[in-house]
Amino acid sequence: MNIRPVDPRDMTWEQDHAVYRVYFWDTAKNHSHEFEVTEADIDEVLDWTRGEAKSRGWSYTVYVKVSDEGQPGLTRLCGVAGDPFAV
Repeated sequence: MNIRPVDPRDMTWEQDHAVYRVYFWDTAKNHSHEFEVTEADIDEVLDWTRGEAKSRGWSYTVYVKVSDEGQPGLTRLCGVAGDPFAV
């Protein structure tokens, strides 16, 4: 982990309400379950995600939906990196 001080004036915009994508990985069945979560903060999303994953024995990845030059994309926040089904 690399930590450094920053100047908050280097950002040109911020958004108060994020859109999250949660992918659950059911490796026993080689299947994924995807959900979009809105109207929640990251703590709520993580609490729900971790509870669902634990109760079902699944792993997970949590992303935040972002836009780069108008193109939608995902930035991983936590969980499994990459596709757990890839060989």
